[in-house]
Amino acid sequence: MQGYIDQLETMREEVGKIDPEFLAAWSALSAQGGKEGMLSVKTKELICIAIGVASRCNYCIAAHVKKALLQGATRREILEAGFVAVKMGGGPSLGYLSQVIAACDEFGAK
Repeated sequence: MQGYIDQLETMREEVGKIDPEFLAAWSALSAQGGKEGMLSVKTKELICIAIGVASRCNYCIAAHVKKALLQGATRREILEAGFVAVKMGGGPSLGYLSQVIAACDEFGAK
């Protein structure tokens, strides 16, 4: 799963070379949406995991599981976010729970 995160970083570097304004705008939007507000950063990361599962995005799953763990999320909380995604995304999203489990295992979720 770290490989997906590494690929995202490589992509960011390349996009930054090609269009630094685009990267700056995207980075600002991402930072704004992820900052502490009425919802905690941890809660927002759990929401991002659910969206990643529902949209079948391994990159999203890897990045946001790692970020959720850094915010103190437990393995159970992370998996429950994935369960919510399956409720909304159905069978096609169910298979992506395996990616959530793999990320939890790789990043040491308790």
